[in-house]
Amino acid sequence: MGYLRFLAKRAVQGVFVVWAVVTVVFALRYITPGSPVDFIAPLDAGPDLRESIAESYGLDEPLYVQYGDYLWDLAHLDMGQSYARGTSVGAEVVGALPVSLELALAATVVAIVISIPLGVVSAVNHHQPSDYVATTLSLVGISTPNFWLGVMLVLLLAVQFNVFPTSGLGEMNGETVLFADAVRHLLQGETAWMVEWLAHITLPAVTLGTYFTALVTRLTRSGMLEELGESYVTALRAKGLPESLVRYRHVLKNTLIPIITVLGLQLGTLIGGAVITERVFDLPGLGSLLIEAINQQQWMILQGCLIVISAGFVVVNTVVDALYAYVSPEVAVE
Repeated sequence: MGYLRFLAKRAVQGVFVVWAVVTVVFALRYITPGSPVDFIAPLDAGPDLRESIAESYGLDEPLYVQYGDYLWDLAHLDMGQSYARGTSVGAEVVGALPVSLELALAATVVAIVISIPLGVVSAVNHHQPSDYVATTLSLVGISTPNFWLGVMLVLLLAVQFNVFPTSGLGEMNGETVLFADAVRHLLQGETAWMVEWLAHITLPAVTLGTYFTALVTRLTRSGMLEELGESYVTALRAKGLPESLVRYRHVLKNTLIPIITVLGLQLGTLIGGAVITERVFDLPGLGSLLIEAINQQQWMILQGCLIVISAGFVVVNTVVDALYAYVSPEVAVE
C-alpha cells in the first residue's frame, strides 16, 4: 500500500510540473518582443486586417481568457494550430515524436549494453590493463562533442567505407521505415525492414549514446568498487558463494540504484536533447521540428514541442522513481 501511495504522490507532483511548464511557456510568448499577429500578418497589413487576424485566432481576448482556453484545449489533447501553416500542432509534434523516441531508446540500449559490462570489468580488474582501457575510453567518450563525432562517423563509415547511409530514415516500398514497422515485418518473416532500420539508426544512436555510455561506465565502476569494499561482500565470500554470484547477484544489484536514476534522467535528456544529432543526420524528429519552429518563430509549434518534452521528462522520472522504490523499498517509506 505504501508503494502505491508513493507512486500516486509522484504522479500528482508530475501533473503540477507539467502545469508549471505549460504556464511558463505560455507566458514566454507574451513576454518576448512582438506579437503573434506580427508573425502572421503581411508586412503591409493595415489595422483592420491585423484586428481581423487577432480576432480569428482569439488573440484579442484578455490574457487570462487565452490562458484558460489554452489549458482547456490541452486537457482535450488539442495543442492548437500553427499560425503560419494552418496545420494542427498536435499532428506535427506527434508525427515527429516517434523518430526522437526511437533515437533516444536506441542510444540508451547502446549505452546499457556497452557501459554496464565495461564498468563491471573495470571494477573487478582494478588497476589492471583492462581497467585502464575502460577508464580511458570513458574519458574520451565524455570529452568528445557529439556533433563532431557524428560528422566523423559519417565521413568514415558512410562516405569513406560506405558501410552505413549518410542521413535520413530508411525506406522500403516507398514507405518510411520506423521501428514498429520493422518489428511487424520481422514477425512476418521479413528481415529487410529491420536491416534497413538498423542501418539508418546505428550511427545516430552511437553518436547520441557515446557520452551516455561513458557516464554510466564510470558510474558503474565507482559503484562496484564501493560495494566490493563492503563487509557483506567479505561475509558472502566467506560463506563460499561463487564469485560470479557475489558480483552480479549482490554487488551489481546494489549498484543499480544510482544507475537506474541516471538512466532515467538521461533518457529524458536524450528525448529533448537530440537536436544536434537529428540535424547532423537529417532525421525528422522532435529536435529538428523544435529548431525549425525557433527559426520561423512558430510559437504554437514551439509550445507543443516543449510541452511534450517536459511531459516526457515527467513520465520518465516517474518510472525511474517506481523502479527506484522497487529496487530499494525503503525509498517508498516517507
